Amino acid sequence: MNYGIVIKVLGSLLLFEAIALVPSLGISLYTGEHDSQAFTYTILILITVGFAMVKIPNKSRRIKSKEALTIVTLGWILVSFFGSLPFVFSGSIPSFVDAFFETISGLTTTGATIIDDIEVLPKGILFWRSFTHWLGGMGILVLTLAILPAIGVGGFQIFKAESPGPISDKLVPRMKDTAKILYTAYLGITILQIILLYIGGLSFYESLIHTFGTVGTGGFSTRNSSIGAFDSSYIVLVIAFFMIVSGVNFSLYYDLYKRRWRGIIRNSELKLYLSIIAACVLLITINLNGKLYDSLFDTFKHALFQVASFITTTGYATTNYEEWTSFSRAILFFLMFVGGSAGSTGGGVKVIRLLILFKLVKREIAKILHPRAMIPVQINGKVISSDVVASVTSFFFLYLILFAVGTLLISLEGIGFLSASSSVAATLGNIGPGFEFVGPTQTYSQFTVPSKLFLSLLMLFGRLELFTVFILLTPSFWEK
Repeated sequence: MNYGIVIKVLGSLLLFEAIALVPSLGISLYTGEHDSQAFTYTILILITVGFAMVKIPNKSRRIKSKEALTIVTLGWILVSFFGSLPFVFSGSIPSFVDAFFETISGLTTTGATIIDDIEVLPKGILFWRSFTHWLGGMGILVLTLAILPAIGVGGFQIFKAESPGPISDKLVPRMKDTAKILYTAYLGITILQIILLYIGGLSFYESLIHTFGTVGTGGFSTRNSSIGAFDSSYIVLVIAFFMIVSGVNFSLYYDLYKRRWRGIIRNSELKLYLSIIAACVLLITINLNGKLYDSLFDTFKHALFQVASFITTTGYATTNYEEWTSFSRAILFFLMFVGGSAGSTGGGVKVIRLLILFKLVKREIAKILHPRAMIPVQINGKVISSDVVASVTSFFFLYLILFAVGTLLISLEGIGFLSASSSVAATLGNIGPGFEFVGPTQTYSQFTVPSKLFLSLLMLFGRLELFTVFILLTPSFWEK
């Protein structure tokens, strides 16, 4: 293990976090609220620690898989640790455990909160809280890789360890350029949504906040009642559209730029992703029509928004879906285990993994009928290697094990099964709100400290897709 390069890259990451805090400090100074000192102190601490770490000598700038896995896991923990300091220093969240929970929830784009009254917080704190979604959406280390060329050596290993999905491919030969392409698309979608929300009547500040929560698929809002507070069909439909857009594999936007229409139209993951959304919206609309809302359009609007929010793991809400029928709520619960596309900002299992599992089941049925046939698993005309298939099945099994164990542990809180299971599914899948105890009108403030720390760990597991974190817990990883 090249500890020198690990410490150097982590130091660069902390310096980048110091820069990322500057806009929040600017908003705090502009509004004249009391949180400016909290940001100043945090920035100074980050600069001091970051510079000390980047000065550590290292024997090589090459980053192998061990170093990449260590950098990614420790990087997310360190950024969450230091990112929680403004909450503590400002007194907005006095408990460090609660502040850490809120920060890692923001960075992993989970959107689970322990704050019961969001609207009393200073604007600078609220901005930082939502800006963590945008930073973590595509990956904090991928963003650092795109901005700081010095980390470009061995960057593909970091990209593979942090990027969501079973397959991580460079769009162009140089990893730095791949990161820039992804973030160009990310920034372009962000700017477009900000403009559309501003046209729709939101202030520039709230347009920024809710764009960060949408494009990063995080779900933090400035309002206690989330998107429902705006009472605007235009705002609801714009955010629903961009949630769906953000759940698409961002490499397809590069194909769109290159006018590779055939590849986009034939993309199996995209077709399944959109089909699931369409089917769930249709079923919920039919099920709820004439029962809760005044018109078919209102029923469709809320169905579309909540389906988009759950499948992309954003966590925004326009209505109290706890009032929906059991059938409609069951669909939302199912969507907690689907997630967005690979290479998107969405969490969850990912549509591509479900697609591979479906094809694997189809192959096994075909082999029963034709035992001697060699039937490969294919996606978009390409054969999926046995290693990827094994990785997908292992991931799914481990995901279910974590969900089951997590549900048992959280049940020790004395809450109901649906509350316990949905809180675990919501944090492991980076969704945020769940049902009952953690429903759209509730927060995670009622959990004990051990449960908050455990749920924080589940958020990290979910964002880094299990194996990146698990491998650091194995003794063989640290052997020479």
